[in-house]
Amino acid sequence: MPTEEESEEEGVAVSGRFFAILITGIILVIVGIAVLVVASTFFSSSTSTGVVIFIGPFPIVFGSGPNAAWLITIGIILAVISIVVFLVMSKRYSQANL
Repeated sequence: MPTEEESEEEGVAVSGRFFAILITGIILVIVGIAVLVVASTFFSSSTSTGVVIFIGPFPIVFGSGPNAAWLITIGIILAVISIVVFLVMSKRYSQANL
């Protein structure tokens, strides 16, 4: 029979403010996607789309339209910047904990 200490779940405590900001960000992304879909449906013109999907540290980038090359380039630049920032922050964190 497990003791009380063994039956407790271990986890990371998340503050309410952080969780609210996280949910707000997710909602804003979903609303932004919906606005873009509605605008492209009702106002048919030559539009370009670019998408960057992160699976772990690896970005998958694709796009379509006349300006897709620019959008893909911007997506790749943002992906590289985010990976560099992640590596710098993790290095600073590991050095601070030594």
